[in-house]
Amino acid sequence: MGNTEKLMNQIMELKFTSKSLQRQARKCEKEEKSEKLKVADDYGLEVSVGLPQPAAHAVPAKETEKVDEDDLTRRLAELKARG
Repeated sequence: MGNTEKLMNQIMELKFTSKSLQRQARKCEKEEKSEKLKVADDYGLEVSVGLPQPAAHAVPAKETEKVDEDDLTRRLAELKARG
């Protein structure tokens, strides 16, 4: 009977350790998320599900630049045509 009691005690200790580790993991995940938000805020980044991404206003869109260039080219052509 001595072995059975020892095994039961080990099982109970393992269950307790498992629950303790799960609590610690949740706490660490919350802290990690908080730290990511702090760092992202310091650098002006937006945080999505994964890694921090640059804010939309910080990086110009290439499509917008192309449209602006096309618009300027068209306007310049119109001015040249007017004479």
